[in-house]
Amino acid sequence: MTSAYTEFDATDAAVEVYPPQEDSQLLIDAMLAAGLAPGARVADLCTGSGVVAVAAAAAGAAKVTAFDICPKAVQRTRSEALAAGVEVDVHRGSWARAVEFGPFDVVLANPPYVPQLPVDDRDAIPSEAGPSRAWDAGPDGRLILDPLCAAAPLLLEEGGTMLVVHSECSNVQRTVSAFRDQGMQAEVAAQQLIPFGPVMTQRAPWLRRVGLLGRNSQQERIVVVRADAP
Repeated sequence: MTSAYTEFDATDAAVEVYPPQEDSQLLIDAMLAAGLAPGARVADLCTGSGVVAVAAAAAGAAKVTAFDICPKAVQRTRSEALAAGVEVDVHRGSWARAVEFGPFDVVLANPPYVPQLPVDDRDAIPSEAGPSRAWDAGPDGRLILDPLCAAAPLLLEEGGTMLVVHSECSNVQRTVSAFRDQGMQAEVAAQQLIPFGPVMTQRAPWLRRVGLLGRNSQQERIVVVRADAP
């Protein structure tokens, strides 16, 4: 397990697309530290701004395929790849569409993972945080995480690796267990403590009350879970 304490500048990200933040950078760092990209067929799920897909291509991946349900995210990812001088095949569609194009040697995912309040609080969150569909993930934060973990064997080539980043609020051990229950080796590969962003600032009091965040927590722990297929 490694720990990182870095900042990721996202001030130039368009608000129509999830701005790349610390979770995106932690996912990139974990991929680079593990040396997974060179020569690999890589899928980037819920690509958003495309920063992870572009990083995989720049790191020497043989082919990178990115997916997002948002047409602006698709456009943004294509633009970022062109600006970086790398090739990324971008498709509009949910992460589940990746099954049609797999299996892959490496699957990277930064899915929505923030638990949602019982009442709509989106008006209280600044628009700079990006579209709510990029982070809202049901009452326990696992609306996408659970089916994504279940689909790992369909997405991965034999001996392939999946890296998924999410918050401590969405039950890290449940992700690890979900992968292990399918015969995969799984562990927390990287973690980082970060200040609350606009979404977490709004929801932290509720998350503390319902036990999804430590009672005295003033920071959020994000993790990258690594799962290796047999």
